[in-house]
Amino acid sequence: MANIEAYHDVVFPLSVAFGSTVTRERKVEVVQFASGREQRNARLAHSRRTYDAGNGIRSLSDLRAVLDFYEARRGPLTSFRFRDPVDNSSAENGGTPTRNDQTIGTGDGVAARFALSKKYGDGADAYLRPVRRPVAGTVKVAVNGVEKFAPDFTLDAVTGEIVFAPGKIPPGGSVVTAGFNFHVEVRFAAESLSANLTAFDAGEVPSVPLIEVQS
Repeated sequence: MANIEAYHDVVFPLSVAFGSTVTRERKVEVVQFASGREQRNARLAHSRRTYDAGNGIRSLSDLRAVLDFYEARRGPLTSFRFRDPVDNSSAENGGTPTRNDQTIGTGDGVAARFALSKKYGDGADAYLRPVRRPVAGTVKVAVNGVEKFAPDFTLDAVTGEIVFAPGKIPPGGSVVTAGFNFHVEVRFAAESLSANLTAFDAGEVPSVPLIEVQS
């Protein structure tokens, strides 16, 4: 039987991803009382993103690339990387990442691993989104504002964590920051993809639904 946890470390065709429609979803249970008051409870800790990549298909070659990619992933069986066209950088307003973009932890002199995250909002109401699929080669790290370079740290390709080398572990009270580009781990949301060339030539784009995979 195929591995239901399968993941391929490959990126969905970038030219198609650029034109995708992005939807963010928050699962909230709302209970309304006879008095008119409401009780609202979050059903999930994190928002979940869905995409329709069909809107990014501009040519027959794009369509073939998506169909080939779908087959290679065995449809929805295997997850993969996707570049969110709206949100893919740790920097404010989607700019170029810098080493001080995001605070990812405080050193204690012992911990060597720091999970990447991105903050949305400010103060006590800020939301921290875990980032599991950073883009290799874009990650910048600093301790108390001083940039660090390999081999002082490495990037764990499985978890996306920053791992400091022995002897380079951040000291107690130090602020660890990072900047990075990142992908979203997604899978195909449908067990079938329909492609009608006559309809495509007439300007009708196929639907290619994708859904974020969360651990």
